[in-house]
Amino acid sequence: MPAPRPNESVAAPFLRRTLLWPYRVVLAALLRLGARPWHLTLASVALSAAAAVGIVTGRWVIAAILVLLSGMCDVFDGSVARYRGEQRRSGAFLDSVLDRVSDMILFGSLFWALSAEGKELQAALALVTLVVSLLVSHLRAEAEAAGVELTEGVFQRLERVLALMVGLLIPGAMLVVLVLLSVLGAATVIQRVWTAFSRLARKGRADPA
Repeated sequence: MPAPRPNESVAAPFLRRTLLWPYRVVLAALLRLGARPWHLTLASVALSAAAAVGIVTGRWVIAAILVLLSGMCDVFDGSVARYRGEQRRSGAFLDSVLDRVSDMILFGSLFWALSAEGKELQAALALVTLVVSLLVSHLRAEAEAAGVELTEGVFQRLERVLALMVGLLIPGAMLVVLVLLSVLGAATVIQRVWTAFSRLARKGRADPA
């Protein structure tokens, strides 16, 4: 079984080392069961929607478990595609779009739940986190459209999922988690803007007049 695809975010290298064998066991099981990449992509969105129901109804522990399962599906859809040789631009496009849909579902439901409880600051931070997460993805898409690869980012979707789980599982931790998500997400936006401008400038100097 292959190792997980390298990722340049904060948590990815640690998880890649510590969860290598569990990753391979789960991947082997999915392949034996005949799972296809699009099965897992759609399952990830469905689990996010179920987690959103849990968030809105106050069943945060159940929501955290569903967020974990959704994140696992998001990890393994690409792994299954690479192992089966089914990597397609259309599949990558669908996966990226549905990842953003999942983010909107999760943080939109969190905004709704916190607003209903009268927690205006936390609700506002949930909205900021959603906007920042969409901007991080948009910057990568715009950079790649301009011919520059852009995968860097200290805080990406993996970290958002892990942080959200912590906030859902630990009573009283959501405010701290949302502050962390907002600040580090904004730092990732700045990092990507700077990296994209630097690479585009180098690319412009290297191109013949």
